[in-house]
Amino acid sequence: MTQPRRVGSVGAQFVALALLWGASFLFIKVSLDGLSPAQVMLGRLALGGVFLAGVMAVTRRRWPRDARTWGALAVISVFLCVAPFSLYAWAGERIPSGLSSIYNATTPIAALLVSLVVLPDERLTRARTGGLVLALFGVTVVAAPWSALGASGEGSFLLSQFACLGATLCYGIGFVLSRRLLRGTEQDTITIAASQIVLATVIGLFVAPFIGGLEPVEITPSVLSSMLVLGMAGTGLAYILNTRVIAAWGATTAATVTYLTPIVGVVLGIAVLGETIHWHEPAGAVLVILGILISQGRLVPRRRHPAPGHPLRTERVSR
Repeated sequence: MTQPRRVGSVGAQFVALALLWGASFLFIKVSLDGLSPAQVMLGRLALGGVFLAGVMAVTRRRWPRDARTWGALAVISVFLCVAPFSLYAWAGERIPSGLSSIYNATTPIAALLVSLVVLPDERLTRARTGGLVLALFGVTVVAAPWSALGASGEGSFLLSQFACLGATLCYGIGFVLSRRLLRGTEQDTITIAASQIVLATVIGLFVAPFIGGLEPVEITPSVLSSMLVLGMAGTGLAYILNTRVIAAWGATTAATVTYLTPIVGVVLGIAVLGETIHWHEPAGAVLVILGILISQGRLVPRRRHPAPGHPLRTERVSR
């Protein structure tokens, strides 16, 4: 009886995580009605940091004490928080929230590309090559560069899509840096997440004035509620949910949440904001996800090994 209840609980957390991360692009879009991209970045980090610091206090966890861990987290927080949050917020002013969520699904491909360049133990197999080619073709279909030819204003639209790809590249770099710089650390994942968000908030405070953080703000009920959900739930609570799902199901299975976030993002964008979607965007998203599955070996049929007593196995033994 305990095991089914546990599986159901983890499944609920997995679904909640997909909803939070998928809806985050909607909340970014709404927040931009009264805040600049830099202010959205800084606000979600600060609110997420407050939430996670509260969790640290309630659970009586200790913050890291060595300078090496803090230094590593400072570098990682730039690539996993400050840079991608800024890029997605900047792009959110110009493209639909659903389209941003589709590009977020390319994160596993970005992480694979970075790991192939940086990590010596990573190899480019036939499955990975095929998956990468298919996923990159899917990204091209989503971006639809042919639609920008001869169309006024499409240059900014296309540039915003590159900003989303830049954000996923930052995620890929951040994940690889986490593997290298935090290897062997004694801190648990919640402590790492809280320390990372707090550091990112400090860095964001220094960066925001130079990228538009001093612009006038207009705090409406919708902007305030969106920022509270985006910061405390989408940036704070989501880290805890992701940690628990990884602990229960493993990192590979937990990463499949990336396949659900575009669905949530696109549906919410259409239902709440009245966004429109073009045929090439979901078509390209499907190609991207198929490419990710192939590169991870999920669609490669496993070789069957003859069972003991099977004629083929008997024949091999007799030889």
